[in-house]
Amino acid sequence: MHPPLTLHKHPMCSEIIEEFQKCHIDHPIGKFFGECTNLKIKLDRCFREEKAIKRKANFEQSKILKERLRALRKEASEENNFVQS
Repeated sequence: MHPPLTLHKHPMCSEIIEEFQKCHIDHPIGKFFGECTNLKIKLDRCFREEKAIKRKANFEQSKILKERLRALRKEASEENNFVQS
């Protein structure tokens, strides 16, 4: 099973998606007997690579956001201590 094959959601895999969809159109019965299996394997690999890249980017972004949050908390606690003095 694969995610929906929309080209705008998977720009890295667009060529393979188009080939896979063309294979399914060109081989309406053969697709059930492995005619498009090689393309399906390529598509799955591409989706895995794409997901790994997105995961890494999200992780980097979350590290930046955590640092900003820590700085804001530290600043707020320092202001709170300054006001109490």
